[in-house]
Amino acid sequence: MPTRTARTAWTGTLEQGSGQVELTSSKLATYDVSFPKRAAEDAGGTTSPEELIAAAHSACYAMQLSALIAQAGGTPQALDVQADVSLGPDPAGGFRLTGITITVRGEVDGLDAAGFEQVAQEAKAGCPVSKALTGVEITLAAALET
Repeated sequence: MPTRTARTAWTGTLEQGSGQVELTSSKLATYDVSFPKRAAEDAGGTTSPEELIAAAHSACYAMQLSALIAQAGGTPQALDVQADVSLGPDPAGGFRLTGITITVRGEVDGLDAAGFEQVAQEAKAGCPVSKALTGVEITLAAALET
């Protein structure tokens, strides 16, 4: 399996500095980052480690869920997955990820609501990004749409 790479170039202090995150493997984009905007409600055109983790988690979860739906005898027509990653103070000092919420809505042929909920929970546990983030509480809200 391949290794994927991203890099960040940072200048300045935490409070006044800024950086750029480059998606090196894919060469798709470079994104601005800064701590003040990371800690603000309005990201102001910059990304953050939490947003990048949310992107990785939602994509990984969608792939895992589509595989498990097929294994359970269903056919995924559409999956809408959102991951919300929260940053907050760490009682030990500094900051930490305080929680992740995955919300998934699925249009699936061949599974009922209970079957969809079961594979949705299995995908939460089996997604490689979920496994990497075991130190963070991950909650799931799954609903099958008709």
